[in-house]
Amino acid sequence: MRQLEEALRDWEAVIGLEIHAELTTLNTKMFCGCKLEFGAPPNTHTCPVCLGLPGALPVPNRAAIESIVLAGLATGCDIEKRSMFYRKNYMYPDMPKSFQITQGPIAFCMRGRLDVDVEGAAAGERVEAVGLAPGETCGNVVRTDEGYTARIGIMRIHMEEDAGKMVHVGGGEGRIAGATHSLVDFNRAGTPLIELVTEPDLRTPEEARLFMQKLRLIYKAIGISDCSMEEGSLRCDGNVSLRRRGKEGFGTKTELKNLNSFKSLHDGLAYEIRRQAEVLESGGTIAQETRHWNPSEKRTIVMRVKETNDDYRFFPEPDLVPFDLSDDFIERVRAKLPELPDQVAKRFRKTYGLSSADARHLAERADVANFFERAMAGADASLAKPLANLMLNDVAARMNADAFFDLAEGPLTPKRAVDLVKLVAGGDISSSQAKDVFAAVIDEDADPAAIVAARGMRQVSDAGAIEAAVEAVIAVNPEEARRYRDGETKLLGFFVGQCMRQMRGQGNPQVITQMLREKLA
Repeated sequence: MRQLEEALRDWEAVIGLEIHAELTTLNTKMFCGCKLEFGAPPNTHTCPVCLGLPGALPVPNRAAIESIVLAGLATGCDIEKRSMFYRKNYMYPDMPKSFQITQGPIAFCMRGRLDVDVEGAAAGERVEAVGLAPGETCGNVVRTDEGYTARIGIMRIHMEEDAGKMVHVGGGEGRIAGATHSLVDFNRAGTPLIELVTEPDLRTPEEARLFMQKLRLIYKAIGISDCSMEEGSLRCDGNVSLRRRGKEGFGTKTELKNLNSFKSLHDGLAYEIRRQAEVLESGGTIAQETRHWNPSEKRTIVMRVKETNDDYRFFPEPDLVPFDLSDDFIERVRAKLPELPDQVAKRFRKTYGLSSADARHLAERADVANFFERAMAGADASLAKPLANLMLNDVAARMNADAFFDLAEGPLTPKRAVDLVKLVAGGDISSSQAKDVFAAVIDEDADPAAIVAARGMRQVSDAGAIEAAVEAVIAVNPEEARRYRDGETKLLGFFVGQCMRQMRGQGNPQVITQMLREKLA
């Protein structure tokens, strides 16, 4: 099977995503008052409505409608004032009433878009973008200095109720294949779920991964979902087909299921592109089917023949009247829209002179962005870059390693963060020493300056003291000095180490290095 890059040189992939997000920040289900609680004992949060018992009538959750409108506004969608719910009929056991309440042709949110920035080696997978100069466009792509920006259309975001959870017992990896029996937990049945459907504007697995990561950041920023892929509150299906480069129209698509991580999304699409290319190049045809991504075997396998809309027998939900959203309702929701990650990153670039990458990574988490801004309030602008490095390296590593690390109320305050980067900028401690001081601030709840003083870590930058140490080291190592002057410049590291030993680790390495170069010239 050809590598992805090779396949994409001859074939253009056409990719669309269907991204489901549970509205986990709500208290109750979509059409009843049952509590939303992940991990509760099976079938303890159910009622006649979500179990589909005769005579039980659904009542829409107003907060859920506000949440989907907020999601639409955050992704540039048009908000449709009039829409309605439909019944989607199917016979799987995860919905006891044998149908799912969802939206029909007109959803609450229509015709949106998101831009994704693709940089590095992955930018080369967009063949048509490689030859462009920065600022030039081709289709939905604009070339940038670092790669390109692709505008991805959003067809719709619609509201529906989630299905129950199937638990397969006895099979491998929790799958139905080989299972001895299956159980159903209806706690999740009826959970408010929004589904975003993209236009077929994506062309590479990396674009798909970046799109979903960006959408996750937006949903978390507006506070509608925890977007936990591990717990299933954010899920994705991918549709992919191939066509020869330069051809119009679409090939036969397959749908990929079980894309429960960003890596699975990327790897599953990459495999399917390679598989379809191999089938087509050998003279075969692609079947329209649903395939399962198996991450352990790193391949897709057939699940079932793909259903069509006719199979679901959609018809208007008779127990719910159409929705008429007022301008006042939409504007009240718009007033709740916070500053989005892209807007934060743009402001950080303009205000603090940060690189696009640093600004984007800082903006990914609201708590990190807020901490950075509080730290920079009144601080010298020259500290923005080193402070960003502290946040994106040391702080991020600590947050990843310690789930209980509290950036808002913990021992690392904005003032202490600024004081720490000031100590490095002023040459009082080295960057390697700063890591030790950072750890001590967290573990001992102490100020950086106090830690440096107590441990005798302050570097010596006095030119006279350093000159004496440099001359002493050169004097006792005449052979090494001769070899350095004869061109063996890698010995500079040896001399720096000897000088640091002479000064008991407190010499400023930058000053020592510069003075050694002068003395050994």
